[in-house]
Amino acid sequence: MSAFPSAPLVALDTLWLQVAGTLCNLRCTHCFISCSPDNHAHGMMDRAAVARVLQEAEALGVREYYFTGGDPFLNREIFELAADALARGPLSILTNGVLLKPEWCARLRELSDASPYSLDLRVSIDGWDAATSDAIRGEGTFERILWGIGNLARAGLNPVVTVTEACAGAGSVAGRTRLLSFLTSIGLARPRLKVMPLLRLGVEAQRSRAYGPAETLRGVSLTAAEADVLQCSSSRTVTSRGVFVCPILLDAPAARMADTLSGSLRPFELRYPSCHTCHVEGLTCRT
Repeated sequence: MSAFPSAPLVALDTLWLQVAGTLCNLRCTHCFISCSPDNHAHGMMDRAAVARVLQEAEALGVREYYFTGGDPFLNREIFELAADALARGPLSILTNGVLLKPEWCARLRELSDASPYSLDLRVSIDGWDAATSDAIRGEGTFERILWGIGNLARAGLNPVVTVTEACAGAGSVAGRTRLLSFLTSIGLARPRLKVMPLLRLGVEAQRSRAYGPAETLRGVSLTAAEADVLQCSSSRTVTSRGVFVCPILLDAPAARMADTLSGSLRPFELRYPSCHTCHVEGLTCRT
């Protein structure tokens, strides 16, 4: 009998696609899979590959889709990929925002208007000013991210702005209030904010600290209700290298579950320290 609990796959409701692999135009110092301009551990997914995955996902009852990376807007087929997903269900695209020029935001609005399903953009930033955010995401990125958010707003799209707790105090009531006030000040009339705990993997393990020995689910017994709310109980992640249990564990070989979605429909043993974060912090990568 294992010392670690397992998460059952209750239903395959959500599908993540690593459409940009681990390629990113930024080199953020808290990235849990160390995405960067030169990280090709997971490659780009082309339209034909994504189409095959979407077809299988639809047959298995998937109800919503997420595009991530790296940054999805580095994929030259991103608008075609988005249209294909939006023909089947709601889509969220996770991005750092710096590539969101006005004409691209206009195309996103057209895709949103043409689909019976919702299109969400999630833009990552790490503070309410350049001093806090640029220390994590790189010099000059704060203003570029605000430019991208502004272009989305002017196109009539209301992004979800994601902030990690690398921004000190972001998770407190005062921090959230300050962030919401800041988002209002930059032109988001109805700001949407998601604050994420840190995952102490990848380059984040060097920036602050790695997981400690006590941060584990060894010996923990999860109730059915606790297991059901874990993201891995209702989703899988597809990359150029196959199907992984979640978007957090792409660097863990044992988290690769199968070549196809159908082959990944089984429980997953929660032996990784990041599983502790998901359980204790109630972390979900969903919008």
